[in-house]
Amino acid sequence: MPAYVIGHLQEAAPHPEIPEYIERISGTFEPYGGRFLVHAAQHEVKEGSWPGHVVVIEFPGMEEARAWWDSAAYQEIAPLRSRHIVGDIILVPGVPEGYDPAATAKAMREGMAEQC
Repeated sequence: MPAYVIGHLQEAAPHPEIPEYIERISGTFEPYGGRFLVHAAQHEVKEGSWPGHVVVIEFPGMEEARAWWDSAAYQEIAPLRSRHIVGDIILVPGVPEGYDPAATAKAMREGMAEQC
């Protein structure tokens, strides 16, 4: 089941370390099967507030996403970003093949009925 690294990164003042980070990041996640799904794209806010930028990297699974995040290669370059860009980054599993949201809704209803 695929997993995703999602970053919500705030605007940053230009700094030479930021393009260096961007140049080097693909080399850190490719060995783990990672690939950009969203990067350097304009997003359209439909509800609420979402300042900054969105980054989405797909991995084959959570194990690979965690291994990439914890890798020496990524940890070496992470400060190039974190020193200059404030943001939130999460690792999240995708849904399995054949996922049915109706089954999730049913389980939620059953759980709420038990609480009453």
